[in-house]
Amino acid sequence: MDGTVLYAFLLTLFAGLATGVGSMFAFFAKRTNTAFLSIAMGFSAGVMIYVSFVEIFPKALHELAGAHGDQPGMIYTVLAFFAGMLLIGLIDKLIPTVGNPHEAKFVESGQDPEDGQTIASKAANHTTLSKSAALRLRKTGVFMALAIAIHNFPEGLATFISALNDPAVGLAIAIAIALHNIPEGIAVSVPIYYATGSKRKAFKLSFLSGLAEPAGALIGFLILMPFLSDTLFGLVFAAVGGIMVFISLDGLLPAAREYGKAHHAMYGMVAGMAVMATSLILLM
Repeated sequence: MDGTVLYAFLLTLFAGLATGVGSMFAFFAKRTNTAFLSIAMGFSAGVMIYVSFVEIFPKALHELAGAHGDQPGMIYTVLAFFAGMLLIGLIDKLIPTVGNPHEAKFVESGQDPEDGQTIASKAANHTTLSKSAALRLRKTGVFMALAIAIHNFPEGLATFISALNDPAVGLAIAIAIALHNIPEGIAVSVPIYYATGSKRKAFKLSFLSGLAEPAGALIGFLILMPFLSDTLFGLVFAAVGGIMVFISLDGLLPAAREYGKAHHAMYGMVAGMAVMATSLILLM
């Protein structure tokens, strides 16, 4: 394993472990910092959208056009781009809404059906939740962890392949994915914590769901690396761009608007694009 491959693995591990950071935020904050989540998710979307269209799509096109000619290369690039969108769209479709990490939720504002009190107020007063509320919360947390693990496989592959081609772009994508993994970690840990009262159990489940990120990179390495040609790299890279654009438009930006004011999401997105553009200029 050479240094570039090891670096790519480390980036995916960094991005995946950000779910654990989200758990810690949830434990030490009295309530969810919605302004922070909105800006962070908007920032992540800005980085992903900018790098997908400015760096990833052109590089995929360059590889495929070089291997097959300009017009066939463009056709293959476009088809692979939309195939990536279709893949992540199918994953979203197959996951129930209750466990979809791209659905904005305020778990702590939910109510215990037996007495109508909010979950957050009962936790603050050390009041025991009813069995039905605790069971529902535990189920939500487990569904969320499984859904995040499924989503993290293609995200891990995206980070890994990007870092292999361009370490600087891979770093930017890893940071963007890490930022949007923070609220996903919160989404896993909060319901488990309120249901069980155990920070350890909540953190453990959140941490394990994040490990799907490097697992996706490992699977990509084992399956794709022996066959990695200009054509395969171009196709996978174009699909990665489609995956990231879909995640940004379908999940991050709508959720960012739900978590805070609409302007927070836009400010975050523009800041993400500006930071990505500046970093690419400085690295030229």
